[in-house]
Amino acid sequence: MLHNKTNVGSPGDLAIHRFEVAKEDLDTAKDDFRGNHFRAANNRAYYAIYHLITAVLAL
Repeated sequence: MLHNKTNVGSPGDLAIHRFEVAKEDLDTAKDDFRGNHFRAANNRAYYAIYHLITAVLAL
């Protein structure tokens, strides 16, 4: 797949995006936990951590 260079952001842009995704995943995990959906909450919490770590590594 060819990438258009004008659509490529900086590493900081990527980190910000991944951090925002992590926040969304964490919010969803909290909602799932409150709804007693523990497996789903665990899954979303895992991905929140994953996206946060990849945000830090993008810098």
